[in-house]
Amino acid sequence: GISIFDFDDTLATTDSKVIVNMPDGNVKEITPAEFAKQHESLQNEGASFDFSQFNEVVDGKPGPLVAKLKKAIDKFGNKDVFVLTARAPQSQVAIKQFLDAVGLNIPIENITGLGDSSPLAKSEWIIGKAAEGYNDFYFADDAIKNVKAVRDALETVDVKSKVQQARINFSKT
Repeated sequence: GISIFDFDDTLATTDSKVIVNMPDGNVKEITPAEFAKQHESLQNEGASFDFSQFNEVVDGKPGPLVAKLKKAIDKFGNKDVFVLTARAPQSQVAIKQFLDAVGLNIPIENITGLGDSSPLAKSEWIIGKAAEGYNDFYFADDAIKNVKAVRDALETVDVKSKVQQARINFSKT
């Protein structure tokens, strides 16, 4: 079995922003959730993206699935637990430090920064893990596009799987 968790808005909430440079000279900052939803349309408009803030974890706080991951590590260990993020590979050390600080001991080699926010990138990485012999998958991500792409990929390779969208609950107060 293998457990794979997205980082932003799944294991952590942060103040890290994507800097969007539009062809008309306008510059704006958007959140990871906004980027997941808007990157394709922004790219089609000719935007370029600066992910420099994502090499660090800016004001990180535990995300909605931290408790679930802690429970899984306590029960099964951390050998087959992975963090798969659209952040660049250079973010690996900062993510490791954040996870250690919240009590999640994940081997640094199990933290993968794809440097690519496309759902295809995550689904291809997952298919690679199936090719390594994993046949029972748990995958969690806040972006519904990634959840759907991974679900479709895992159905294609015919392995046991559970795919979940991570959501943050907001109180009424």
